[in-house]
Amino acid sequence: MNVLSWLLTAILVLNMTLATVIIFRERRDIGSTWAWLLVLYFIPLLGFVLYLFFAQNYRKTRLFEWKEIDRTGLREAAIEQLNSVGAGEYEIRNSAANDYRDLIVMHLKARQALYTENNEVELLLDGREKFDRLFQDIAEARDHIHIQYYIIQKDDLGGRLIRALAEKARAGVTVRLLYDELGSRRLNRRSLQEFRDAGGIAVAFFPSKFRLINFRLNYRNHRKLVVIDGKIGYVGGFNVGDEYLGLDPKFGYWRDTHLRMRGEAVHAMQARFILDWNQASHDKVHYRTELFPESEAESGTAGVQIVASGPESKLEYIKNGYVKMISSAKHSILIQTPYFVPDAGFLDALRIAALSGVQVSIMIPDKPDHPFIYWATMSYIGVMLKAGVSVYLYRNGFIHAKTIVVDEEIASVGTANMDVRSFKLNFEVNAFLYDKEVSGKLADAFREDINVSEALTLEQYGQRSRRIRIKESVSRLLSPIL
Repeated sequence: MNVLSWLLTAILVLNMTLATVIIFRERRDIGSTWAWLLVLYFIPLLGFVLYLFFAQNYRKTRLFEWKEIDRTGLREAAIEQLNSVGAGEYEIRNSAANDYRDLIVMHLKARQALYTENNEVELLLDGREKFDRLFQDIAEARDHIHIQYYIIQKDDLGGRLIRALAEKARAGVTVRLLYDELGSRRLNRRSLQEFRDAGGIAVAFFPSKFRLINFRLNYRNHRKLVVIDGKIGYVGGFNVGDEYLGLDPKFGYWRDTHLRMRGEAVHAMQARFILDWNQASHDKVHYRTELFPESEAESGTAGVQIVASGPESKLEYIKNGYVKMISSAKHSILIQTPYFVPDAGFLDALRIAALSGVQVSIMIPDKPDHPFIYWATMSYIGVMLKAGVSVYLYRNGFIHAKTIVVDEEIASVGTANMDVRSFKLNFEVNAFLYDKEVSGKLADAFREDINVSEALTLEQYGQRSRRIRIKESVSRLLSPIL
């Protein structure tokens, strides 16, 4: 009995100490602070373990060094561009971009995201279409392939990708493969052996230092980037796996949005990959001109800024971009996201836009892939419905796209969901697009998706059962740490 009493006292002291750390030392936002206090209070021993694995604060940690990127001239160019735009001396030819100079300035000032407008942007809305294009570009690579995914499954599509990369490595092309250890946990030494034997280099991001123990588990690299010969870049929502081809019977058709780009924006994607690679690998990538070739003359006219954010960032750069876009809207806001678990700032921005007469439309999946997050999503959807937002439940399978389109003039497509995890915890990357043609195509895709979706009304939402309401309430309470 004395041993049990001593153990309970020790747990209580440990929890009080940890609670003190959370409140006074970590200086987290209020929402996550209360969520962690609830976890520690109601499940004291397990809560302590969960805190060790999921609650480290990386905002004070310097993970990426810019020394090599500085040699590319990208940072210097961004600073010069910021000064030129601020002085009104920079000519922006794209009409949509010219109307949103303040958004461009914000990304330049906060993230030094260089604005370019000689870009050709191709929308890829279907998994088979996306991977057909990707495999074709891989086959035609001549110098290097830099490829980064959160999830690479050990299935037919994953195996096909590894074999294609191995073939290029054997042909003398430098191939670097970066994957997230948690998202791609089924990858192992055996599945990558052919690739490595062929001369390819594969590295895991934030790998476990001890088997089954990883104290950085909560901070995942959710980015999906491919750069081929420094000329072609891919970014968007698709990972690598058979489910992304619509072959998983649980989800059915997989609707996502990815971009294939040519032009100077690819240089920023290249820089982002190199930073991530050099953080994860001992085999550092050093600057050489072949990695940043001059853009080809046939590139298009779309304005693009590549913006990255992560837990090491001082600000939530992508979320701030979303909020700025929302506040700039005059007519319409179209959002597609698999998870809608926003923070107060994002939620208020949308609510204000809707109450101001802007037509706000949000599309989410009709079926959950993560039930806990789904119920949290539905709780916030209720807030949107009460503000007059149009909500659509996608029923033709599963929608995984992460897009926002404002006034059919500007848009953002990338890896960041509209949730707290993407805003604060994951390493993400988005393309902010300033182009009426591209934005119009994204708006057209949204309208096409409405044809296979069901409009959710406030009346229907109010008819949900008490059991579902409880699930929503609990999930929402813990949403800051989901």
